[in-house]
Formats: sequence, structure tokens, C-alpha cells
Amino acid sequence: MTSLPIQCANLKEQVELILQLFQQEPALRSQDITPVQTSLGKAISPKFEIVFAGAFSAGKSMLINALLERELLYSAEGHATGTECKIEYAELDQERVVLTFLSEAEIREQASYLCQQLGFTTAVNINQDEVITLLNQGCELILQQEGGESRSERAKQAKALILLLAGYETNREHIHTVNNATYSMETFNFSNLKEAAGYARRGSNSAVLKRIEYYCNHPLLEDGNVIIDTPGIDAPVEKDAQLTYAKIQHPDTSAVVCVLKPASAGDMTKEETLLLETMRENGGIRDRVFYVFNRIDETWYNTQLRQRLDDLISSQFRDTSRVYKTSGLLGFYGSQIKQTSIQNRFGLDSIFAESVKGLNGEEETPQFVYAFNNYCVTSGKLSHTNFRISLNGFETPNQNYLRILAEQGTPLINQLILDSGIEEFRTAITRYLTEEKRPMLFQNLADDLEGICIKLKKNYQSVYRDLDSQPREIEAMKSQELQRLNQQLQEIGKDFNQHIIAEINQVINNSCDTFEADFRQLQSRMIRRLDELLDTFSVADAYRRATLSHLRNATAPLLAILVEAFYYLSNQLEDILVNSSEQLVANFFQRLIETIRKTEYYRQLYRLLGNDGGIEQNIKAIEKQVTLALVSAASVECDRFVRESPRFYDEGTFSIYQFRQTLQQTSQSYDCESMIEAEPAIRQLLKLDFEPKVSYTIRTSFRQTINQILKTQLLPMAEQQADDILQQYPQARVYLEQTLQHEAEEKILQNRRLLSAVEQKIESYNTAVSGMNSCLQAMQLYDYLLPVINLNELDAVEKIAASNGVVISDGLLDGMVQIQD
Repeated sequence: MTSLPIQCANLKEQVELILQLFQQEPALRSQDITPVQTSLGKAISPKFEIVFAGAFSAGKSMLINALLERELLYSAEGHATGTECKIEYAELDQERVVLTFLSEAEIREQASYLCQQLGFTTAVNINQDEVITLLNQGCELILQQEGGESRSERAKQAKALILLLAGYETNREHIHTVNNATYSMETFNFSNLKEAAGYARRGSNSAVLKRIEYYCNHPLLEDGNVIIDTPGIDAPVEKDAQLTYAKIQHPDTSAVVCVLKPASAGDMTKEETLLLETMRENGGIRDRVFYVFNRIDETWYNTQLRQRLDDLISSQFRDTSRVYKTSGLLGFYGSQIKQTSIQNRFGLDSIFAESVKGLNGEEETPQFVYAFNNYCVTSGKLSHTNFRISLNGFETPNQNYLRILAEQGTPLINQLILDSGIEEFRTAITRYLTEEKRPMLFQNLADDLEGICIKLKKNYQSVYRDLDSQPREIEAMKSQELQRLNQQLQEIGKDFNQHIIAEINQVINNSCDTFEADFRQLQSRMIRRLDELLDTFSVADAYRRATLSHLRNATAPLLAILVEAFYYLSNQLEDILVNSSEQLVANFFQRLIETIRKTEYYRQLYRLLGNDGGIEQNIKAIEKQVTLALVSAASVECDRFVRESPRFYDEGTFSIYQFRQTLQQTSQSYDCESMIEAEPAIRQLLKLDFEPKVSYTIRTSFRQTINQILKTQLLPMAEQQADDILQQYPQARVYLEQTLQHEAEEKILQNRRLLSAVEQKIESYNTAVSGMNSCLQAMQLYDYLLPVINLNELDAVEKIAASNGVVISDGLLDGMVQIQD
């Protein structure tokens, strides 16, 4: 862009200082400052990139040609511009073109795709002359069958393949195998932009160019404006389409001219809808979007198409004024034929010379001529009073074109250009780029900065007011601290109570990871111990214990063995559950004390009392009570294991079947040996009974017991402890008076340092904002000035508040004007 006003020379540093001050405030730094950084980049950037984006054959290139009134870019019906074209400003004597070619690999990819679309089965080898000849012959045959290159989609693809192959053949020496080669126009011995543009615009050359950079002289390109033409968003080659989306999302893109096809298609395509969504995601574009419905001339001949377009615009584009209806074809070539005459057949021998050449020596009709003739006769745009025009059936389209122009002359051409909508679009975008763009970029920056400046101002005013209101004498500071003592103790007790409630709630809701890990360890120990007991259970030992209980008897029944087993397993599991519960409680309370010691209320309690107010002593006492309660609960839980499961003897269960089988086996004889032989079956029987009981305990009932014990023991203690802390006010006052002298001195010094730091920040803020406001004033944006901080406002407001006995809010401070003495 051209140089900024002298008042904006330090704009970048000033904005960055504001953002730096903003990030230094802990309460503010979470806010996203990206919009401000983006707006700043746009405001001071030397370039302003305007991307033309739209669908395949939407007419983007033709629209740019019409805008610049120069035939720079290649544009042909059915031939997609897969080339990214960049047009920048240059002085008249420095106009030039830089050309970047597709690689051979990229050309092969495009050729293969087109062959596939056309149904050619020939293996595509673009380096074999016979293959090229066969493909060209096939394409020429399609063109003859379809009646010309613009007659059908198939014919357009055939022409595109001819151009691609011809371009490769002609420029083979400039094309590298894998890399994209770049050349200046001097490499091709071009002496001016017209020659270079003519070469790049030629269909076969354009087909093999990846990127074209034009540097030309046009007022629209001054002030750093850069026009970028992109491939269609629905281009045949997927990576060409992705190039457009990437450019739309690129931070360098500042504005978009969205060229849409509903004028000719009737509805928005899914690709066009995606394009609009992608634009909205780029914060660097904002509302700088121009919606151009090109090929508007097609609606002149179709009432239904015209109505659908009007409905679409009124429903989906009603919130923007930048909507334009154009015919790039009529507008551009209308401006071109103004420079022609009957001597060159109104451009047929100059502008349209290439497209007039047809097959077999017959003269073709350029697309513009068809559109022109239709406009003159059937568009309904021309007044019969001013233009009496007829289309003769005995004349060719070209002959009708020549006769009409010879009869009507310049007035008809001027009316054509007016109806094309190009002049309206050119006027609007020229006005924006030359008059509105720069002030709007600075306006956007001011809008984004305003919220940050207001928050920063409020923050500084609040901090300054708080610090300025603090006592400045030691005795006053001591008195203030003692007055706050009761409230501080109450807050500490409340914080402690809330902390304990939160910890218990985490345990109850299974959201305390460390507690859950300890409880899973308890579960694992119980399961492992049960497996060990079942695997090592000895029937012989149980048999021995049973007979010792009945000395008169020399044998024991199966039920006696099971009784001994039930007692043995239950007692062993009780030992494990008790031990694990004690460890669980110890770990929980150890962590609880550690977390309490790290809290702010604990630190404050030591500051006020010189000790923890009995917190740790009470917690250790509660730990003992919780341990005893949980050990008792574990004993009760395991004592119930002595009884069989409720459904152990139910008919139809596997357990009763196993019991009967075991009973049958052990009743075959009366000695110990028959019982020992049934040991595997007895172990299986015990497993069937104990596994469900243990599982229920460790997964359901015992966890509920733990939760309930912790809750009923800890919550009352926390509430009582909060009250005990408040009751220690006398001790706290005595202790605080001993330490307050030194603290008051330190706090007064600290307040002075903080107040000085805030004043320095306010001064830096005001300096930066004043500089930015000078810049905004130079841009005549008086309604967008940013707020400065005037500390006199605080004094004036506080005096008013004191005299009226009211409290002044921050909102009132923001709206308070400076009061003059």
C-alpha cells in the first residue's frame, strides 16, 4: 500500500504495547487477541490481496479482464483455468510477466483424467508422438460429431485435451519432469506486457501454466491492491480446487470476489455453499466479500431462472449490499469493440481473429457474437424507440453482428456495457479500493481494540482505586487488618468446610483417581487371596479339625468338612479385608492432610494464629474413628461369609448338583481317604459359594459402607472445625498484634510499589492510545477513538459519591466525562 499518514508511523508498536499490557493482567490474558493481530496486519500490510473465487467456468477470468479493461487472462467456454494468476501494480515502463509451468507429472495427471472422461482407452504417454496423434484425432472426431467446441460438455473436454497436449508439445523445453520451472518474459524474447500476456493467454500455453504473475499499470492496482484469479472450486483436478480453498483460508487474503453461477445454473451448488462457509472461517476477510452473479444475460431469456435468482438473493444475501449481477462476456468485449470499426469488422479480424478460424476453412462464430445478437433481439433490454434492430435468417450470425453494429454504432455498445452490469461492479470495487478500503481497515482495527482497551481501562481503574484507598500509615494499616480478622477467620473456616465436602464428594462419585486406585488394590487383594485359599485348601486339615471336635467319633461327614472350610475361608478373608481397609484409610487421610497443607486458607491460618487451629489433630482423631468403624464393618461383612449363599441349595442350580455329586463321592466309605479324594470337588463347591459373596462385597456393599462412614465422620468434624477456628479470635488477635507492625510496614511499601507500577502502566497505555487516536483522526475516523484513562475522573467521581452517599460502579466511571475545575 502507499505510505501511511505520518501519525500512523508507530501504529504497530503502539498496538503491540496495548496487547502486551493486556497479556500482563492475569484476569484478562485468557481473552483471544488474534482478531486484533489480524486487523493490525491488514491495516499496515503493504499489500491487499483480492481473491476471485468461484466454480469452473463461472467467468472469473473474464470478469477480471472486464475490470481491468485488458485481455490479460485466458478465458474460453468450457476450458477451466487451472492456473493461479496474480496481478500486481507496476509503473508503465516496468510492466512484465513471470511464468511458472506445470511439471510433466502434473500434465500427465490432467491428460489421464481427460482421457478417462472422454472414454479413451489408449495408454497416455505424452512423450510418444503416435499416442499424441491418436489422441488428437479422437478429439477432432468428437468436435466434428458434436458440431463445435462449445456445443457440449464432451466437446469442451476434447478441446481442453487438445490444448493441453499442444501446450506440452510447444513448451516441452520449458517443462521439467517433477519441478515447476519459472521464467521471466525476457526468456521468451517478449519486449512488453502485451506480447507476454498474448502468449500466456493463448489456449495451449495457458493449459500448461501453473502460475502467472502479471505486473501491470492500472489505477485499480495502486495502493498495494493485488488481484488473484484461482482455479474453479469444482475443477476437474482435485488439487486445483484445493488450491482455491487454501488461498481463501490464507491469512494474506484480505477480500474475496465470489463469482457465483446461479444466474445460469438456477441454484447454488454444494461447492459454492462450501466456499461461502470457508470464507466465513477466515477472520482476515470479515465482511470484505463481493458477491457477483455472473452470466446474468442468461436470465434475460428465462423468466423462471430470473425469478429463482431473485429469490436466492433476497433470502440468502439480504444482509449485504455488495451483490452484483454481471455479464463479464458482454461487458468486457463491449468495452473492447468500442475501439474497433468496420475496417476490422468490429473485432472479427482482430479481437476474435483466433476464435473465428474454423474447421475446413469455414468461419466460426465467436461466443460473444452469439451473445450480442441475442441481446439485441430477444433480451428485452433495448428500447424499440431508440434501437430498431432485426436479425435476418438469411444472414450468418457474423453478418448480422456486422450489420447491427454498422447501423447502431456506439450508442448500442454503450447500452450493452451498461446492461452488462460491469460498469456498476467496476465503479463499486474501485470506490471501495480507492476510497473506503483504508479507512475501513483502520475502523476494523479500532473496533477490535475497543473491547480490549475498555477492559484494560476498567482493570487499571479498579486496581488503582483499590490501592489508592489503602491506609498509608502503619497504625491505620494495623487497625484495618485487625478489623478484618473476624471475617478472615470465618472465611478460613468456610473454605476448610467446603474443601472437606468437595473431597468427600469426589470419593462418593468415584472421581478421586488416587482413592479409586487404592480401592481397586483392595479388590485385587481380596480376589487374589480367595484364589490362594481355594487352591491351597486342605481337606485333610479340615477333616482333622472336625474329628478333634468330636473325640468319640472316628469319622466325619461332608457337612463337617464344609463347616470347617467356611469358618477357615471367612476368617482368612476377614484378615485381608481389615488390613486393606486400614491401608485405604491411612492413604486417604495422608493425602487429605497433604492437600490441606497446600491450600491458601491453611497458609492464612498460620499467618493469623501461628498454628493450624487444631485441624491436623482433629483429622488424625477422625482417622482413628474411621479406621475402627471400617474394621468393624469389615469383620461384620466377612462374618456373613460363614453362611451359605441364599440360592446355594436351590433346585436346578449347578451348586446343588455339585453338592450332590460330592456327597455321593464321599459317602462311598467311612475313612479319611475317600474324603481326601473328593478334595477337587469340595474346592469347586467352595468356589461356587464364595466367589459371588466376595464379589458382591468388594463391588457393591463394602464400597457403600466406606462412603457412608467417611461422610458421617468427616462432614460433622469439618463443620465443627470451622466453628472452632472462628472461636479462636482472641488468640488470633494477640498473635496478629505481635506480627502486624512488620507486616504493615511491608504492605504499605508493597502498595506504594504496586501503585507506582499501575501509574506507569496507565501512562504507557495513554501514550499508546493517544498515538493510535492521532492515527484514527488522520484517517477521519473520529467516531472510533479509543478511551484514555484520566485519573482525575476517579477523584471527581469519588467526591460526588462521598457527598451523596452512593456507591459508584465501574460502568459509571466508563461513561464519566472529565470534569473541569
